[in-house]
Amino acid sequence: MIGTTVQEMLLENQHNFLVPAENVASLMYSNPLDHALLVLSKVGYSKIPVLDKDDRFVGLIGLNDIVGKMIDLRKIDTDNLAGLTVADVMEIGVDYAKEDAQLEDVLHLLVNNAFLPIVNSKRIFLGIVTRKEVLKATNHLVHELEKRYELVAKSEKKKDKLFVV
Repeated sequence: MIGTTVQEMLLENQHNFLVPAENVASLMYSNPLDHALLVLSKVGYSKIPVLDKDDRFVGLIGLNDIVGKMIDLRKIDTDNLAGLTVADVMEIGVDYAKEDAQLEDVLHLLVNNAFLPIVNSKRIFLGIVTRKEVLKATNHLVHELEKRYELVAKSEKKKDKLFVV
């Protein structure tokens, strides 16, 4: 469990955590795969959210997913994308969080994800929380904590060792 003081300090700039949906590159699951390749190439991200026609989050698509369809044993062929849609290669069952998720749950999910899609109760895509923004908040915390509080160790054992064997 995250302590109250630490959580308050981490959340001081929480307004920066969510990148709103309108500022996030995304694709529709029905988009042609060659269009997805173009979008991913232009935005410079390795993965982006995939939405349905009602703006509900349904998965992620990445360059690797598309390139995998273009490669055969001898060559790379963009013609292999003909007739395929985002739905044919997107990742489903990926991590996401609801808008009322607890900070601790979001932190756990960001360990293995560069960003976390955020949805409402109807799974409407609201935006993303990036690991980068949470790390900025963590950086703020570690620089400010001892300026604001006097910390007293609960135990003198193992106090100055980064790694204890």
